[in-house]
This record gives sequence, structure tokens and C-alpha cells, in this order.
Amino acid sequence: MAEPTRPAGLDGLRVLSLESRRAREMTKLIESYGGRAMVAPSMREVPLESNTEALEFGRALAAGRFDMVIFLTGVGTRALARLMEALYPVEEFTRALGKVGIVARGPKPLAALHELGVSATLAVPEPSTWRDLLRALDENEHSLPLKGRSVAVQEYGAANPELLAGLAERGARVTRVPVYQWALPEDVGPLRAAVEAIARAEIDMALFTTSVQVVHLLRVAREMNCEQDLRRGFAAMVVGSIGPVTSDELRRQGFHVDFEPAHPKMGFLVNEAAKRAGAMLDQKRRGILG
Repeated sequence: MAEPTRPAGLDGLRVLSLESRRAREMTKLIESYGGRAMVAPSMREVPLESNTEALEFGRALAAGRFDMVIFLTGVGTRALARLMEALYPVEEFTRALGKVGIVARGPKPLAALHELGVSATLAVPEPSTWRDLLRALDENEHSLPLKGRSVAVQEYGAANPELLAGLAERGARVTRVPVYQWALPEDVGPLRAAVEAIARAEIDMALFTTSVQVVHLLRVAREMNCEQDLRRGFAAMVVGSIGPVTSDELRRQGFHVDFEPAHPKMGFLVNEAAKRAGAMLDQKRRGILG
């Protein structure tokens, strides 16, 4: 889908992003709409010290002990394929996947599977939350039954207890397959500076693109003994979330979400911010919004 047409927009507003892998791209997007970007990388992808669960999954898959594999992320799908090369050629991995039901949670794991030459039995539509995934499985229970079936779930840094519980409630025997986890960046200086800027009410808008950003921002704020100041700063700025998963985490941590874009993509998020920023910020600071 094409990115939205760029309107006039952020007009000098101070916009915070905690993007890591796509920090440069996010900076350019914010600045292209006239915003003053503050981008503070908040996370680093770290391979698990022990991949025993993933390797055991590979052995069990080859032995035909799974009925379904659920892929949750594109990065995790590719990492798992690389890891399987420690056991057998990638062709064996793809052949084994071809014998089970394959569920892709959205376009990114779907693209990664396509690169491997693996077709998904079910692609979960946007916004591809765990609720959407369970709903899609319910709607396809005749072709992809769960009761009594052995289901592997490729995880992406942290377990999703709601998804795991939902699968178990439907009668599945669930195996977690953790592939990587998220750590704080090696240099937390920019993240600390972001905490201080929010606490001093020097940020007009913050844009969140993953739930881990929320967790890490709060973790650093607590380490700095700035959590209450951070929360006060949030009350004076507009908060944009890329989609329901990130919004759920923000609300779980006690923050109000002011808007989500129509599609969970960075371009749409910044475009929506540009359309609504001025009015929302004015309302927020007059106590009307949030």
C-alpha cells in the first residue's frame, strides 16, 4: 500500500521517537513534515544465550511432532531459519514446515516465509494483534483445528501470555519457541536525555512504534528516580501509537494514547501526527484531551 500524501504538518513541534533499527528513517520522516526530531534508540536485539528451546523445536519439527507453527515476527522467522542450519540444511527445515499448518501474524512474517519458499496456511490481517490471531484461528477452525493439536509459537523477545492462554483454552498443546530478546542499548545516554526532556516538558509529541519502547523508557526513568516527573511530562504532550499492541502496553503502564494511524506503519503514524498535532496539543494543554 502506498504511503499517504504528505500534508503540511509538524511546524517546529518537538517530536520524540524511540526507534532503534529505523532511527534514521524516522528522523527523516519527522523532519520532512517540519518537526524537530529527537530520536533516542531504546532497544537492542540480543540473541538468547541458550537456544535450547529453539533447537529442540527444530528436532521435534523434523520428527513430525508438531501440527502447527505460528510465526509472530519477520525478524524472528529469519533468525529461527538461520538457527536451524545448526541442525540440518535449510531445505529440510522448509520441507518440515510444508507438512504442518503455518500461521503468519501479519505481513512481516509472511514476507520472511515467502523468502524461504514457505506458503502460509493462514495470514492474520492487520492490525495483527494476538486477538486478531485468535479470531482468525476461530474462523478457520475446520482447516486449522487447535483442540488436541501440538502448536509451536515463535516468540519475539517476550512471551505473550494472553496468546498462549488463548491457544491453551482452545485445547492446543503449546510450545514456546523463543528466538531473541530485547535489551537496553549499549549507550543509554540518548534515552536518559529523552526522559529528562519529557520531565522538563520539552517534548510536544512522542511516537511509539513498539511496546518494548514503553517498557524501556519507564525502566530508565525509574533508574534515574524520574518516573513521577516523566508521568507529569506525558500529561502535557501528545502520545501517538503505531497500533493496538503498543497502545495496550501504554495503557497498561498508565499512559493515555491520543491517536493511532489507520494502518500500523511508520509513514502513516507520522502522517497522522502531522494532520492532527497542532489541534491535539492545544486541546491537551487546555485539559480537554487526555
